[in-house]
Amino acid sequence: MTNKRKLSLRFQKSKITSQKLRYLNVLLLLITAIAFSACGSKPETKENENFSLQNDTITIPLTSTIAPRIKLETVTTEPYQLELIAAGTVKAIPNFYAEIAPPFSGRVTKVHLKLGMKTQSGTPLFEMVSPDFTDAQKNYFQAKSAYQIAKLSLKRQQDLKSNGVGSQKDLEEAETNAEVSEKEYQNAIASLKIFGVNINKLVFGQPLIIASPIAGEIIANDIVMGQYIKDDDAPKAKVADLKKVWVAGQVKEKDIRFIHELDGAEIQVASYPDKKITGKIYHVDEIVDEATRSVQVLIECHNSDHALKPGMYVTVKFIDTPENTLFVPAKAVLQFNDKSFVFVQLEKGKYIRRYVETGISNKGKIAILSGLKPNETIISEGAFYLLEAK
Repeated sequence: MTNKRKLSLRFQKSKITSQKLRYLNVLLLLITAIAFSACGSKPETKENENFSLQNDTITIPLTSTIAPRIKLETVTTEPYQLELIAAGTVKAIPNFYAEIAPPFSGRVTKVHLKLGMKTQSGTPLFEMVSPDFTDAQKNYFQAKSAYQIAKLSLKRQQDLKSNGVGSQKDLEEAETNAEVSEKEYQNAIASLKIFGVNINKLVFGQPLIIASPIAGEIIANDIVMGQYIKDDDAPKAKVADLKKVWVAGQVKEKDIRFIHELDGAEIQVASYPDKKITGKIYHVDEIVDEATRSVQVLIECHNSDHALKPGMYVTVKFIDTPENTLFVPAKAVLQFNDKSFVFVQLEKGKYIRRYVETGISNKGKIAILSGLKPNETIISEGAFYLLEAK
């Protein structure tokens, strides 16, 4: 074997040896990494040793590191009065509110009303001359005259028939004519009474007197002497009795179950921050507003000082009847998927998961509607340490 061949064999052996060394180094690094990883998992195993799970019961030894962090509380009921806040608007009560619009076109000849004037039902507000009203008067007097003549003709035919002089045919014609005339007369009376006309004092050609239909006061007035008003014009005056008003509160549909008729409500007005205004729920609407997903609730309020004015925005605080309610600390209630639960103490150091139905939140506490009973003891703080128990 030549020297050149010997050198080549030595070089190949040296190359193989270096590759083995690299493989050994990589293997050593992997073993070291696995060892460090195993060391890192030891605290988790130790943490799980803080409690044990048997069936549904969790046991926490006194030597556990989380035992001092667990706080307990015995749940009891307490009186709770629901206070629901909603936005509201003041409205005039429909039966105590009227918009004044004349029944005929005409020109105003006299004005009696003014803003703030007190009215009674039938109080004259203004007068106007109207050709249509004159025609209505004419029809009334013509119908009245025709009816009087028809009655006299009927009486005459009845007398003639009773004396054997008149015919049955003439009597029947007189009776029919009297019936038709009477109906026309009654229709003419009704058409005038609709406009508040006293037919017993009616004089042909008199102006049309527009009167207030309700007791109250004038809250709007656009009547001007000499102006011409059409029968299809917008109302020119408004009368309202504001000693009582409605406040229309908007309650979200999710909260409507807390609202009951005749329950109380407090009204807060920005312009009178120190004034206490109370009312009673008068009506709860049956229809939900699709745009706001709210239900209108009407509250009737006494308003003798007129502090509440129609159109005013207010804040409504609904007050429910106090009820004994079971409350637990908010930290005690945990979630699993879409369910709520608490840990209930069975005996010292032993606890069980209990699913509950929750209600409203108030001052860091949550109402429990079902799932717990008074005088049961629960974990009030530190329950999240037990979330790994399955």
